[in-house]
Amino acid sequence: MKNELTAYEATHANHFGYSDTNPFEIIRVVSEKTIEIRRMDAERDFTPNIIPGGFSGHCTNNTESEQKWKITSDETAPVIRIRLGKRGWKDANGNRYGLDTKPRKFYDYNF
Repeated sequence: MKNELTAYEATHANHFGYSDTNPFEIIRVVSEKTIEIRRMDAERDFTPNIIPGGFSGHCTNNTESEQKWKITSDETAPVIRIRLGKRGWKDANGNRYGLDTKPRKFYDYNF
């Protein structure tokens, strides 16, 4: 089992949506099992290299290390609460999150 960050050690909670990852910042730690987070803005800072193939095209630079994003706070975004359960961090709608010390954004151009 990998070493998981606690709510007090992490600064960000990244949302996992199938193959995509979206950045959220931790606004407040309510307890060890409850935190409040807010979505962050992510602006693409690279050009996807799409070549013919697949359903409508294939992106050759579609790895997290090749994608560059400008990620900034969005103070107008609503604050939501996520809780730690048996199967990890989730919001009231069942969306999954992972705690981290940095914001992460990944968009799967091949999905």
